[in-house]
Amino acid sequence: MNKPFVSLCPEITRANALTLMDWLEDEAVTRYLSDSRHVSRFIEQVIGRVQFPVLTHLFNQGGRFFMAYDRHDVPVGFVRLVKNGRDCEMVLVIGQRDNWGRRLGTSAIREGMKLAFFDMRADKLIAKIHPDNARSLQAFLHSGFVLESETPAMKSLALPAHRYLQLLHESPPAHTSHIYITEIDKARLRSLIEVAMGAEIFELEHEVERAIVVDPVQVAQDVVTMNSKALLEVDDEEVEVALVYPEDADDGAGKLSVCSGIGTAILGYKEGDAFNWRIPDRTCHIRIRKVLYQPEAAGDFHL
Repeated sequence: MNKPFVSLCPEITRANALTLMDWLEDEAVTRYLSDSRHVSRFIEQVIGRVQFPVLTHLFNQGGRFFMAYDRHDVPVGFVRLVKNGRDCEMVLVIGQRDNWGRRLGTSAIREGMKLAFFDMRADKLIAKIHPDNARSLQAFLHSGFVLESETPAMKSLALPAHRYLQLLHESPPAHTSHIYITEIDKARLRSLIEVAMGAEIFELEHEVERAIVVDPVQVAQDVVTMNSKALLEVDDEEVEVALVYPEDADDGAGKLSVCSGIGTAILGYKEGDAFNWRIPDRTCHIRIRKVLYQPEAAGDFHL
């Protein structure tokens, strides 16, 4: 699978900080980064004074900082999101020149958009880019941003929330496929999301909102719906699971909550689909081998 894939991880370790220092010493990387000297000095001070292995709280001062990883869990860059009122600004850096041209920046933008709109509840996402930074301009424009204002030193691009929701339906991220959900499941999952707790619930909301809604009697028999049973291949291991609501979850019995990492991941995919998905500690490769049971196909609708 050669499609570009990037996941954003909120945990920043001391090893991450050292990697960031290496990137910020490359003038080609920092050429268009307006506050690169300030950031580099801050990281150097943190490394010198703080001996903790995890430095997340220090990097989240004044905004939210995420390390960007590729499908092999190798750090390739970072994203910073800063909320100002109802708007949010994104700063994106792909740190090694070897990774330029692989469309990892566009994939990182997609993940940043998901966080900004579903987790941080921004009304608008903004990116301020130097006019000569053609690669970044192209990546943001390709992701749906439009030029909002410009000066000789800066182009301000913007994407409003309503347009983002339209884009979710028009074009799935490059590393994914279209997914399908029944009208009944969507209504119940939306009610669940409104009251659910957990840092990753925005992932489920994102999947529900981007899904193509179909009538229960029209959903294909090979699609994973709620209360389906499916045979998966997770990395190199075959597992049989049932996709259930949180109150019915039982990991020991293979009943995965739709709010769990892999539970959210498989919702709406069909037999033969394969994709990468970030779970808390790693990226895994998931293939839907077979849908063993589907309540819609059996006429067993759940209200």
